[in-house]
Amino acid sequence: MLVRRFKSFTVAVFSVLFVLFALPAAAGEGEGGGHGEVKFDPGKEMLDHIADAHEFHFFTVKKSDGSEFHATLPLPVILYSPQRGFDFFMSSRFHHGHEEYKGYKMVGHDIVAVKEDGTPDETVKVYDFSLTKNVVQMFLAIIILFFIMRSVAKKYKAGQGVNTAPKGLQSLIEPVVLFVRDDVAKANLGHGYKKYLPYLLTLFFFILINNLFGLLPGSANVTGNIAFTAVLGIISLIVILFSTNKHFWGHVFWFPGVPVPVKIMMLPVELLGVFTKPFALIIRLFANMTAGHIIILSFVSLIFIFAEMTKVAGIAFSPVSILFAVFIYCIEVLVAFIQAFIFTNLTAVFIGQAREGSHDDGHH
Repeated sequence: MLVRRFKSFTVAVFSVLFVLFALPAAAGEGEGGGHGEVKFDPGKEMLDHIADAHEFHFFTVKKSDGSEFHATLPLPVILYSPQRGFDFFMSSRFHHGHEEYKGYKMVGHDIVAVKEDGTPDETVKVYDFSLTKNVVQMFLAIIILFFIMRSVAKKYKAGQGVNTAPKGLQSLIEPVVLFVRDDVAKANLGHGYKKYLPYLLTLFFFILINNLFGLLPGSANVTGNIAFTAVLGIISLIVILFSTNKHFWGHVFWFPGVPVPVKIMMLPVELLGVFTKPFALIIRLFANMTAGHIIILSFVSLIFIFAEMTKVAGIAFSPVSILFAVFIYCIEVLVAFIQAFIFTNLTAVFIGQAREGSHDDGHH
């Protein structure tokens, strides 16, 4: 709760600061002193950093001749158009959006079809199946999770950690597995926890790894992507619906113990509640992980905002900005674990509510 309030307060404060600093910058352009200069846009820069892209961008260096060197890792572009068919090439062909290739052009983070004169061709429909940085990083998280769990499982099969104390990764993973089993699965699902434990563990570690990956410089903010959290929420909804029983649907469609008029009024509310639970999971994870990145980038952006006023102010404020950014970064490491736990725990709570009244629900 304290971390959430601090985030909200910080976002509000720096939103006001950005407005205050944006006004003199806009006035400077109108006075003629800033003609030809590209003003720093903190909002655009922050959205670019947390958005999905067709390459991993690490840093940009401006050369002495005015050109820029972009340290990037290009990713495969896979396009299908009913008019042009399939196309496969690397994103480096676009040269960071400055050039066209095979009749396509990068506009922002989207790929559009263009005519010979470079204008968008509205008659060509483009379906983008590219391996963007969010997709690649998600696959890397899956591979890392697989090898970690496989390594730990092999040690248990060999007898290490069974008759002896766990070592290495075992000593790190085992307490987390026991915590999810005892304080999440058993506490919310009773005797039927074993059926759902593999899913809950996979959910927890998958979200955790992606949360931690997102804190690395140049990486993708996967859990800050609404499409990613939506898929996790939909999967949880499917699991919840398949775990329901007659007792659950009886409370939804004909709430017991209340007059008939109240039952009729409660029906749409209870039915809507079935879908608002996973929706809350989707928005909670997306908003919290995005907010953390925005706050860190806000502190870093203050350096450039002050530098546009005077270089001395930018240099003088740099240590303060970096100190606060590192502080929030450390909090985000904690938030990465907390959000993985909250998503997993609430999923277990909702499954437990759907199973309420079942014959193996001995803890009720």
